Formats: sequence, structure tokens, C-alpha cells
Amino acid sequence: MVLQVDLPGLNLANPIMPASGCFGFGAEYDKYYDIGQLGAVMIKATTPEARFGNPTPRVAETPSGMLNAIGLQNPGLDVVMGRILPELADKHPELPIIANVAGSTVEDYVTVCREISHAPNVRAIELNVSCPNVKHGGIAFGTDPATAGALTEAVKQVSTVPIYVKLSPNVTDIVPIAKAIEAGGADGFTMINTLLGMRIDLKTRKPILANQTGGLSGPAIKPVAIRLIRQVAQVSRLPIIGMGGVMTVDDVLEMFLAGAQAVAVGTANFTDPFVCPKLIEGLPVRMAELGISSLQQLIKEVREELDQ
Repeated sequence: MVLQVDLPGLNLANPIMPASGCFGFGAEYDKYYDIGQLGAVMIKATTPEARFGNPTPRVAETPSGMLNAIGLQNPGLDVVMGRILPELADKHPELPIIANVAGSTVEDYVTVCREISHAPNVRAIELNVSCPNVKHGGIAFGTDPATAGALTEAVKQVSTVPIYVKLSPNVTDIVPIAKAIEAGGADGFTMINTLLGMRIDLKTRKPILANQTGGLSGPAIKPVAIRLIRQVAQVSRLPIIGMGGVMTVDDVLEMFLAGAQAVAVGTANFTDPFVCPKLIEGLPVRMAELGISSLQQLIKEVREELDQ
């Protein structure tokens, strides 16, 4: 079975990668297995300055998933560029890194994208547009087509690697936002980000998370991810890296059938640290059972169906 997938900036030996925020910067999982076998690694979000994140508690379990409100905790651009990315390059020189970039203003995104795109092992950037735009009343960049399109255009002007924009499901209609991002020059999409949710403690009668709300991830959101991936694939030919509740090889293939060309695994890494290598090992077996000779051929067939 041929697992290779070619995307803008990314020649992937296989389509499996950990989703940003669920894998740190890779070092933690590298203690358990050789992360060089992954198709790519989406590292934790990087902002211009170090961020300590939200107050605790920041995580709450839910049926078939979890809520998190980490708050983009990270050591900042200088540490990521000066230590973390060079260490990854030294240990895994062939491993493609997708750098997740976040910020509070357009200038934040531009600053990080300009610098981080020059790291030798960064092959693409994932733009986290679910962050509030503090200059425009706190509206999230990814919930307004004009704002999302303008941000995409701004970072495209300074990045030396392809830009994949991470789409939020917390919108009324994802299609105009995807179209605006494509018009802004994006090279692809990653989707979906987490759904906004809340849990309340019956004893205290207060929200469990200190931030009150958090992002819902895990198997519970997979049907939403499948629906939104198909919606975007029907109106755009840009490649999609699908994510949202992936646990099994069948989940991976379902994402492909919806219109994705690669798959990121998030919450499942917390329940099974070995889930990514297990998926890479099990994917050819399941493909053979289903008569799929190569993922590239499957992508072509799905694209032809979508174009009809």
C-alpha cells in the first residue's frame, strides 16, 4: 500500500501527524517512540512573547472527549527558534515540521510567520485564526470572512513556506470564511479546531474550567468535522488536513472520503501515546481490505466525485 501524500510544502511519507497542542513540541513523545516515523509534526502554538496560559483548572473530561482552555501556553518565538526547532532538526532532520502560529493582532502573526518560516525544518505554517483580534472588539480572526482573508494575505506576504489556515467550527457558515481565506492566498486548510463548550460542577455550581468555557475535542466532534470538511471540499480545491476525533484507521479513511488529504490526531494522543504509530501500521492493512491501493489514488477519486 502506498501511503505517501504530496501537499504544498509537504512531501509526507504517510498522512498521519499529531495535531497542534496535543503533542507539545515533540520531545515528550519522542521518549516513547521515534517520532521520525510520523508524516509530520504540528508543534504547539508559538506567539511572539512567552505565554503562561490560563489559570487552572484548564482541562475537564466529557463523554467521548475533553474540554481544554490552556490559553496557548508557550515559551515564545525566541525560544522556539533558538532551541526547540534546532533540537528537532538535529534529532530528526527529515521530519517535516508544521509550525502553529497564534497572536492577538495581525502584527503578532506577521512577526512570528516571518521568522519561523526561515527555520530549516519548518515546511509549512498552520495559522490559528481562533484567537481574539484585540484591535477589533475581541472578535476571533476566524469568524469573520474579511478579517480572516486580510490576515491570510498579510502573512502570505512575509512567509517563505506554505500557509495552512486552521478553520473554526464556531461559525454560522464556514463556506464564506473558507472562500475569503482562499482569496487571501492560503495554500490549504486544517480543520477543524475545537468546538466551544462548558461543564458545571454540581457541588460548587460553578464552571469546572477557570476560564468557564473551553474547546471540546475528541470522538464526540468527529461527525461535525466530517460535515465541515465535506462542505469546504465542495467549494475549494485547496488541500485539507482533517482533524477532529480521529481514533482509528477507519476514522482516518472517513476523513479522506470527506475530502481531506492528510489527517492530524489530537485528543487520542492523551488516551494512547502510541496512537499515531499504530495508525501508520494499521492503515495499509485496512486499505488492503477495502481495495485501496494508494492514498493519492483515493484522493483523486474523491476529488472527481466532488467535482461532479
